[in-house]
Amino acid sequence: MNTSYAIGLDIGGTHITAAVIDKTEMKVIDFSLHKESFDSNLPVDQVMNIWKDVINTSIENSKVENIKGLAVCMPGPFDYENGICWIKDQSKYEHFYGSNVRELLLESLKFSNDFPVLFENDAVCFGKGEVFKQQENLSRKVMAVTLGTGLGACFIDKGISVNSGDSVPKDGEIYNLPYKEGIAEDYVSARGLLSHYKALSNIDLNNSLELYNLALNGDQPAIQVFEKMGEDLAIIVLPWIKNFSAEHIIIGGKIANASRLFMPSFKKAIHESGTKILVSISNNNEIAALLGAVSFLRD
Repeated sequence: MNTSYAIGLDIGGTHITAAVIDKTEMKVIDFSLHKESFDSNLPVDQVMNIWKDVINTSIENSKVENIKGLAVCMPGPFDYENGICWIKDQSKYEHFYGSNVRELLLESLKFSNDFPVLFENDAVCFGKGEVFKQQENLSRKVMAVTLGTGLGACFIDKGISVNSGDSVPKDGEIYNLPYKEGIAEDYVSARGLLSHYKALSNIDLNNSLELYNLALNGDQPAIQVFEKMGEDLAIIVLPWIKNFSAEHIIIGGKIANASRLFMPSFKKAIHESGTKILVSISNNNEIAALLGAVSFLRD
């Protein structure tokens, strides 16, 4: 059997992860996983240099010479078909608005213009990857949610991503759903956590990791903020769990690492609603996203 290889790329607001994927076996090639944290609000050329170094390191470590494509998980809003970034006013990629990321990648990596580059929503990649990781999900309706600098979601019915129709929100997105005095992402995201903590303590923190460490050390406002986020998340997703008839909800993203702090209040709200659904925290967000991205090259 001929083996085909592709690069999987998971790009977030504060990180990039790359790996070379065996498309035949759908597995990460040993030693190829490489990641780096960075400031996505740097100028475009500086960001592209960071991406290039991470991708090239991954390829070099894999010892694979014949790469057949590049599959990229990107947060939205983004024109996934044409590779154009429309992210604006989200505290990330502030210099990328209107940029053709496909062309930037091809130029930076010195790949030919016909080299296959595919883009997909980061939450959709995560959800698809979780299906590959847990084969029983191929027969289920699954809702996947990513918690990080933003709030992502996808809906998967028996392995197929669903982003239209009455059973899911517009484009399968929940970040922009009206919620309280704004939208869902204002409350369930890194900035939502930090904003709530500032309101309670009048203290500005640099990132959600600082908040997480405070909560672990018993800081009551920090604990309260995570508990409230779990409750808010449940309120936001419940109507769509019911609409989609989801049987399994999987939560990933960087903030999922703090699940011990928000899952009790999330599960409590789900239970009190009378909704029965399997709830899981992803045990490897990055691998799921990379596998999910490359699965679209297989499709």
